[in-house]
Amino acid sequence: MSNAVRLGFRKSIRFNFGILAGFSVVMAVCTIFSAALYSLLPKVKPVMQIAGGVYMLYLAWKVLRSTADLDAGQKDGAGFLSGMILQFFNPKIYIYAITTISLYILPVFHSPGALAGFAVLLSLIGASGSFVWALFGAAFCNFFSRHTKAVNLVMALLLVYCAAVLFI
Repeated sequence: MSNAVRLGFRKSIRFNFGILAGFSVVMAVCTIFSAALYSLLPKVKPVMQIAGGVYMLYLAWKVLRSTADLDAGQKDGAGFLSGMILQFFNPKIYIYAITTISLYILPVFHSPGALAGFAVLLSLIGASGSFVWALFGAAFCNFFSRHTKAVNLVMALLLVYCAAVLFI
């Protein structure tokens, strides 16, 4: 979202396609890892719930404490490669992939074709979030800069809710 806020949606498109590519690679690796781990250790579900929940609470805390500096950084758009490489260092994707696959998909589906299909679907869903964030960032730049604390509070509360839902 910050790229679109600073640069506009059009200049952030290459970066977002890089996110999609990186997201897809990470999702494929995490699907294979989760399937192997789940078959070896079926008791991994509670561990993934706790790890995912704790990480979401950490993100909520970071979001709540963050500030908006919309003028910081470069004015030229980040490219495809930087968006792709960034995904390999994005722990949210790993938590999303491993938690989703081990909690919701592997208990029901086991065939390689189904797992590959879900990896593609989850990649598209996750990366489309980046495009939507970019659109919202460009559209609501002024609102976000005027109401940073309120927006951060809402986002943090949504993350806390998501963490709680893992245990319901």
